[in-house]
Amino acid sequence: MTAPLDADTPVRIIFLGGLGEIGRNCMAIEQGAADDPDRTIMLIDCGLMFPDANMHGIDLILPDFSYLKDNAERLQGIVLTHGHEDHIGAIQYLMRDGDGIGGLRSEKLPVYGSKLTLGLASSRIEEAGLLGKIDRRPVEDGDQIDVGSLLVEFIPVTHSVPHAHAIAVHTAQGVVLHSGDFKLDLTPVDDRRADLARIGQLAKTEGIRLLMSDSTNAEEAGFAPSETSVGGVLRGLFAEHRDKRIITASFASHLHRIQQIASAAIEDGRKVATLGLSMKKNVRLGLDLNVLNLPESSIIDIGDIDKYDPGEICVISTGSQGEPMSALGLMARGENKFLKLGPNDTVVLSSHAIPGNEGNVNKVIDGLLRLGTEVIHSGIMDVHATGHAQADDIKTYLSIVNPEWFVPIHGEYRHMVANANLGELMGVPRDRIIQCEDGDVLELTDDGLAPVGRVPSGYLYVDGIVGDVGRGVLRDRQKLAEEGVVVVVATVDVQTGKVLVGPEIITRGWVYAPEAEDLLDEACDTVAAALEKALADGIRDVEQLEREARRATGKFVSERTKRRPMIVPVVMET
Repeated sequence: MTAPLDADTPVRIIFLGGLGEIGRNCMAIEQGAADDPDRTIMLIDCGLMFPDANMHGIDLILPDFSYLKDNAERLQGIVLTHGHEDHIGAIQYLMRDGDGIGGLRSEKLPVYGSKLTLGLASSRIEEAGLLGKIDRRPVEDGDQIDVGSLLVEFIPVTHSVPHAHAIAVHTAQGVVLHSGDFKLDLTPVDDRRADLARIGQLAKTEGIRLLMSDSTNAEEAGFAPSETSVGGVLRGLFAEHRDKRIITASFASHLHRIQQIASAAIEDGRKVATLGLSMKKNVRLGLDLNVLNLPESSIIDIGDIDKYDPGEICVISTGSQGEPMSALGLMARGENKFLKLGPNDTVVLSSHAIPGNEGNVNKVIDGLLRLGTEVIHSGIMDVHATGHAQADDIKTYLSIVNPEWFVPIHGEYRHMVANANLGELMGVPRDRIIQCEDGDVLELTDDGLAPVGRVPSGYLYVDGIVGDVGRGVLRDRQKLAEEGVVVVVATVDVQTGKVLVGPEIITRGWVYAPEAEDLLDEACDTVAAALEKALADGIRDVEQLEREARRATGKFVSERTKRRPMIVPVVMET
């Protein structure tokens, strides 16, 4: 093991995402003086976030990698807590050349996590052709590894994806504990419980200098229900719908839920088929790693389901978040090539909508109901159990950890405030609880924990294969969606100072042209007058003429319709 540095060596925590939002979970821990070229930088998680309805055309949102690019050679590794996209999904973008660090490092970047976590992460990295840029290093529960000058310990916790970990980082300033996403499930599907004994041992011996803990469900009272509670509900559903084909939708990474769905189906005498590429790949990964325990004889190809009666089939599908092009989204529109749904089908949404996805999920439910399909979701029955600690879980956790300092992480700002209040309730002094946001940098020294600055932490937007389309592009898209566009085209003779052709106005999303001919004619006359006046005043520069056309059009549109569409002037010269 690496020998710890001098006790006065500072440790910094740099929050790159996940504080004040659901997703983009990413933070760096840095040990050594800021001016030390040999200081260690370690990343905990590197996740993405899904866009909301106002982010037109945006596919994904990533952390800002500027700080990591500036320190690419000092980055000693990525430590992964678990296999959800909001914690692992941005690694492929981090490792790219250009806007990532792929071209800035001389060696492969070590990535540590459980075999399952690395398997889930590798699938997307392989799709991007970047597996050659990382060095995958699997760990087991309780392992301690060196990452540069840091000693990192993987402590098992329960979550909605198997083999999740809390991360205890043994630093020169004491133990920094990252809770990971967790809940206190005493009866987990795989009997792998959170190792509270080890956490308590660390708290009693070395002490926890700093706790950073998941805030997602801090506002929810009580304890989070056990994952096994869903199994009983599912078995009841299969019994009640014995003559119907059952289609379930859940996260493809939620292998515990998939196990319970498949077990209930097999007990009911059904064959199981997977639908959706990620579901198929993850189920195969779970079987290969013995995370899933399913007889191969009960699994059939989705193309063979028509060989069986409806009551003999259970389909486990992707699309629980209402993604339009997902398997379930296509089913709801009658466009899935494998399944056409109707009154003989029951769809079970064994999930809960991520904040921002509610509208998409509701549209899918509406589409399914229009097909005559029965739909069961968590608002009707307890077919989902959260994977995040609720208030009493968090209070129990805090009572065991008894941290010197406490920083709530992972969640919207109100979730982190609720978590901070729980910390104070459990005895952490208010002046030892620090509320942080993305970009904040904290420094842990002998004198305590204090903010010492900020790093770039804005959103990096992904549109197709294009990274960072920029806030300006997003603002343009929002304006186009809300107000429309007006294009003004004119041809002028700069020698004689005359308008030769036009102006012609083309509009989309402002007014419907066939019904507003008089208004458009008046707008053309207004712009023509503005251009003629500018030409008469001696203006011959095309860009300046376009500015005059934009100004005249904007004023007219605003006065007559109280709207502010995007105005695109095009002035051509002869």
